[in-house]
Amino acid sequence: MTGYTFDEITKTKPEKSLVVAKKSKAGRNFRGKITVRHRGGGAKRKLRIIDFKRNKFDIPGKVAAIEYDPNRTARIALIYYVDGEKRYIIAPVGLKVGDTILSGNNAEIKPGNSMPMKNMPTGIEIHNIEVQKGRGGQLVRSAGGSAQLMVKEGEYVLIKLPSGEIRRILSDCIATIGQIGNLEHQTVSLGKAGRNRHMGRRPTVRGSAMSPRDHPHGGGEGRSPVGLPGPKTPWGKPALGYKTRKPKASDKMIVKRRGK
Repeated sequence: MTGYTFDEITKTKPEKSLVVAKKSKAGRNFRGKITVRHRGGGAKRKLRIIDFKRNKFDIPGKVAAIEYDPNRTARIALIYYVDGEKRYIIAPVGLKVGDTILSGNNAEIKPGNSMPMKNMPTGIEIHNIEVQKGRGGQLVRSAGGSAQLMVKEGEYVLIKLPSGEIRRILSDCIATIGQIGNLEHQTVSLGKAGRNRHMGRRPTVRGSAMSPRDHPHGGGEGRSPVGLPGPKTPWGKPALGYKTRKPKASDKMIVKRRGK
């Protein structure tokens, strides 16, 4: 079993004005029926309000603390702006307490600063990338993540995402410079079932251990093979190699799909 060192954490309790209650739904819908399996329990959490939009343009802010966020793999930084406002942002590698960050066209090229991608040099590492202008960062927000700004093509830029996908995005969209911190997250080994339960993940039962009425793999005397040309989901759909991604309006922006 391995865990984090938490060396970078400088403040243990969150900022009260930036915290809201988070009720556990346990994977159930408004009727109380389970719509997402294997969820429930877990430690009680409060939701930190993160500034994904980074729309405090040309107002410098100072990093007051680096904090742990139980709702995400990345660390978060508490920012005190000169106008008195406080906000949380995702903490990139190299951002320390006392550093100054800035959002806007005239921001310096350094980790933590945000600006439209048309103002960034090609080849730079970025994260928290907007897909639609003004909507806030939606791409590359987890620990250790970074995308690469590859090419500028008129009013668009080409971004290489961590998955390998190359996507076209409007150059006016805002992104944050740098790689997201907490790089050791990829190497953590949970080591015991209890840690999964603390995260709100309930046990997953194998289909072959069920009865035929509960799963296509179920039934048979003793340990039986699947008995089908290929494995299936509990609902009878092919489990391997079957494309389930529905078409999206933004599909036309994908230049190269991941894994190809």
